[in-house]
Amino acid sequence: MIRAKRSASKPKRFSDTFVAAIANEKYLWIRAGAGSEHKFTGIWTVVVEGRVFVRSWYMKPSGWYHAFLDDPLGAIRLGMKEVPVRAARVRSERLLKAVNQAYAEKYTTPASITYAKGFARGKRRETTTELTPQ
Repeated sequence: MIRAKRSASKPKRFSDTFVAAIANEKYLWIRAGAGSEHKFTGIWTVVVEGRVFVRSWYMKPSGWYHAFLDDPLGAIRLGMKEVPVRAARVRSERLLKAVNQAYAEKYTTPASITYAKGFARGKRRETTTELTPQ
């Protein structure tokens, strides 16, 4: 029996306009877990290659990062717009390096440089998460 070859479906992406709006904002509001008790939390976000990435600073067991590990569905809020999202861990070294660079380029005030550098190291770097629309 010959099986038809499955065509790889193109991953969902945010519109260019929405990605540009995210890139221009310092903070993005995120709620992890579909139907969870989590509230929206303000986090830093970057855009690389038209894709949206976030990292966790605190990595609390009760925080958004661990909630996404249990349930990859959630939502982001930008302005008055709430958008359902899916979270996926990033393991590509090429993307991890690009996200490091994006944080360093976006968050350049004296107060934020320490955090941008901290995001590029160790466990925080390992929390790199890509957000895509559901």
